[in-house]
Order: sequence, then C-alpha cells, then structure tokens
Amino acid sequence: MKINNAEFVKSVASLDQLPEKELPQIAFVGRSNVGKSSLLNKLLGRKRLALTSGTPGKTRLINFFLINHTFYLVDLPGYGFSKAPASMMQSWKSLIEGYLSKSSFLKVVVVLIDCRHGLMDSDLQMIEWLRYYNKPFIVVATKIDKLSRQQLQKQQQYIYHQLPQSPVYSFSAKTGAGKEKLWQGIIKYL
Repeated sequence: MKINNAEFVKSVASLDQLPEKELPQIAFVGRSNVGKSSLLNKLLGRKRLALTSGTPGKTRLINFFLINHTFYLVDLPGYGFSKAPASMMQSWKSLIEGYLSKSSFLKVVVVLIDCRHGLMDSDLQMIEWLRYYNKPFIVVATKIDKLSRQQLQKQQQYIYHQLPQSPVYSFSAKTGAGKEKLWQGIIKYL
C-alpha cells in the first residue's frame, strides 16, 4: 500500500461527532499498551501521527486518520488494564461498542494482541462480541520482535490453535516485519 497522504482528522467522545465524510473505515482495537498507535505509525510510515505513550490507556477517544483521501483508519481506546476510574472505563466500553455496532462504514476490525501474552480473556471477549454481531475482523499479534524465534513459533501456534478460522497476522512496529502482509489483509476489505 502506497501512502500518499495520511492526516489526523479528529478525536470523538460520542457517536454524534463521527466524521461527516462517508468513507470506508478500518478500526483498530486491542488491550491497553498492545501497541495500536505504534502499529498505525509504522503502517503509515509516519513517526508521530498517532500519539504513543508508555502509559497504558492513553487513547481515550476514537481517533480518525484519513488515508489517501479515500478511507479512514480508526484508533479505538484500549480495553483491559488502565488506571482510569471504573466509570470512565465503562464510558469507553460503551463508546467502543456503540461505534462498532452502529458504524455503517466500518469494513473490518483489526484486533491487536500482544504476541508475548497470547489471547487474554478480554481479547477473547472482544472476538466473541465481533462474531456475535457478525463483524468482520482480523487478528494481529504485535511485538513479535520481543520474542526469540522459538518463542514466537510457539506463541503463533498457540494463537492459531485458538482461532483456527480467523485471519491472523504477525507484526513488529519496531522492525516493520509483517507490514506488507497486514496491508494486503486490510486492502481486501476496502
């Protein structure tokens, strides 16, 4: 995928603030600190388009990025660990579920999991939710550069075994490994 233009459009805190342009949307979701912003930056060939942080739970709004003036990449708040109050985490959950269930322009959900930890209960809950509502999704195992080759093979087999009928990609935001294959998987839905 050749990226000629990538720009931050807006952050939204409620569904009535969604962008007015009716373009296809690719949503990225995952546990807090799974590397969503780093993955987006690497996919887009930008260093700081999506803001990254070492603090889990930094993305608190739905962030829209317009790509090549033809589609959006959508960065959703992380689920799982966060130091935010329970009421705020519940509002994020409602925002995420509302967006995923009501966006008529959503083409696919990219579910990120940390390859070092495999599928956690919250990841499985998200995948089951997507299946229940018949939302197309692909899974990306991130941070593959943090494992030895042997550890990576073991984790990949474990993930594939748990999701035998789902597309699963491996990705490193540090090295860019898996970038082209992931773009190929995403483009199928545009």
